[in-house]
Amino acid sequence: METFPRFDLTGQVALVTGAARGLGHAIALALANAGADVAVGLRDLKADGNLPHKITGLRRRALPLQMDLTRQDQISRAVDDTVKHFGRLDILVNNAGIAPGNLAEDVTENDYDLTMQVNLKATFFASQAAGRVMIRQKSGRIINMSSQAGFVALPTESIYCTTKAAIVHLTKCLAVEWGKYNITVNAVAPTFIHTPGTQEALSDPAFEKDVIERIAGLHRIGEPVDVAGAVVFLASPAASLITGHTIVIDGGWTAR
Repeated sequence: METFPRFDLTGQVALVTGAARGLGHAIALALANAGADVAVGLRDLKADGNLPHKITGLRRRALPLQMDLTRQDQISRAVDDTVKHFGRLDILVNNAGIAPGNLAEDVTENDYDLTMQVNLKATFFASQAAGRVMIRQKSGRIINMSSQAGFVALPTESIYCTTKAAIVHLTKCLAVEWGKYNITVNAVAPTFIHTPGTQEALSDPAFEKDVIERIAGLHRIGEPVDVAGAVVFLASPAASLITGHTIVIDGGWTAR
């Protein structure tokens, strides 16, 4: 009998950080569409919008969670609450991140600390909390959000670029440590994507034109679904032999 790759996530439980909008919102819905029940980590639980309703509309269970990534207690509690509610945790997507642009000579200590805390520190400790659960289960998938900025330099984004490069290597380190527990750890590294976070920058016609030119292969700015598809793949049984890898979703920017 032929064996074919399987992308179905039925019976799986996922936790997505920074799920209120943009990439996190799209990823949460894509995972639900593939069959997973989804816990959505939100910086402000009162402003969760209609994402849980969209997930239940796909006939999957949803759990909105208060999860401010600057709060260590909220990171741990979100993982614990996911397990208490669903009975397990199979997929963690470390999506949340910030990118306060500034010239390197003008970066403040507060900007540096906050960017490191949200992008890198929170990714590690959310992975640690989820990893402890997955070690007990002897299975799991962790998918981190890096960026093409982890591979190429972006002016005014020195600290953001540093965190995203660090996530690429952190992904490798966790993959090597936790592989023996049947846990895979991978990352995705998108180019500029149409999201609320990039709207202001891309509203400048000259900047948008330059970005499209730098996306050397496809010459188009990405959509959230372009990233969500890669996350679903990495979470699925079809990617069971892939770990420690970062998929660059940049339309050819870094190929130039």
